[in-house]
Amino acid sequence: MPRVNRTAVLSLLVVSSSVFLLFQLHYYRKYFSKPGPHILSQTGHLTASDVQWTVKTFLSLAQRFRLPLFLADTAALTLLSHDALRQRDRLVREPHCSFLCTGRPITSFALHANQWKYEPGFLLAAEQRGFEMLELRGEDPRLAGLDTLSGGNIPLHFLLRLHGYIIQVVFLYERSGGYLWHGPLRLRATMDRRFAPFTRLDYGRHAGAYDRLELVLTVLDGLDVRIPRNISRFLSERHHARFLECRHRDARNFLQLYPDDSSPDALAFRMKVKSLLHATARTLAALHVPFWLSSGTCLGWFRQCGVISYSRDVDIGVLATDFRPDMVVAFRDAGLSLKHKFGKVEDSLELSFLRDDVKLDIFFFYEDGDELWNGGTQAKSGRKFKYVFPRFSLCWAELLELKVRVPCETLDYVMANYGAGWNVPVRSWDWKSSPSNVQENGVWPPSEWAELIQVY
Repeated sequence: MPRVNRTAVLSLLVVSSSVFLLFQLHYYRKYFSKPGPHILSQTGHLTASDVQWTVKTFLSLAQRFRLPLFLADTAALTLLSHDALRQRDRLVREPHCSFLCTGRPITSFALHANQWKYEPGFLLAAEQRGFEMLELRGEDPRLAGLDTLSGGNIPLHFLLRLHGYIIQVVFLYERSGGYLWHGPLRLRATMDRRFAPFTRLDYGRHAGAYDRLELVLTVLDGLDVRIPRNISRFLSERHHARFLECRHRDARNFLQLYPDDSSPDALAFRMKVKSLLHATARTLAALHVPFWLSSGTCLGWFRQCGVISYSRDVDIGVLATDFRPDMVVAFRDAGLSLKHKFGKVEDSLELSFLRDDVKLDIFFFYEDGDELWNGGTQAKSGRKFKYVFPRFSLCWAELLELKVRVPCETLDYVMANYGAGWNVPVRSWDWKSSPSNVQENGVWPPSEWAELIQVY
């Protein structure tokens, strides 16, 4: 039997090992070292194990650096809703990843920004674990309204990518109205627009506003995760969370041209308006009736980020379909007396209350195709008027340290009411003829005046 040449065998083994290592290096560079999505498994998609491992790695980092995170992913939270829980076995195909494996290449988390101090070590540790990171920052709107300061630069969103899977972290900041706010996600020109599927992110298309959250700790797919205690409410809020920032720069320019009244009477009026608006919000919230700023109150917010001191009243809008019969009693219990009641629920309803010599006008709006309108009534003649607006949606905003709704299409709304000259103060105003959108709408029958024209 011939003797084996040990040197030749050793050389063959070295060559074989080198070829195998070169193949592995080539495979890694081809499939994993390039930016963008990667295939982690032989099945051609992210497996439950891949998702669990990525999320677990991220959560371990968050725990290490004390990031007060909670799960904000809409798809995952929807699976946690009571209705989905009953159907979970039928809907979810991954037995060991029932909630975090949503079929999307993204998981969204949020954190209370005031509970976390910026820690550069987190970024380094994430990089060492293989994460690529994109940090998006923006101006702090809480400082933008101060004359001597401009908004500081604050983190708004973190995007972490590992083998093509995205973790989004949304920073929630507390605003003066006692609510939580996150900023929009805006990419700078130099940023890689292929970093993530931005159109599929849950958060960032617009700024958003939320009520304060109560969180609970639970176990999802074997991982300790905080979630909102009231998931359904959070998901509902998220659906209607779009927030509009007041136009502070334009407001300053306006007030330079038309300085605001700083007399004691004007200051007292603003304080009364603030108290009245807060009381209105509490009363209607208890009745589950949404409202928005309308007429001069909406104009004041949009034009000067405040109250028009010579308007002498507060105007809000409510859909007629949201009218509640116990509304008058609820406002009376809140310390507001009924001043007048015009119209009926089906047509041109208007309620007016009084507190501290400041009037609250509630205009009820009716849908008519692509338009909405509210009515007006002249008490002495029974004449009816209507004010027509293009259809609008509602956004959150802040006025007088209160989270309130405004029409998202605010400029269209204001121009419909005040015309192209909305940006010039008009102290002499006739509600029957001055508005750009006013129309004659008939006369109430005298036989119905006792019911439809009530003045107190």
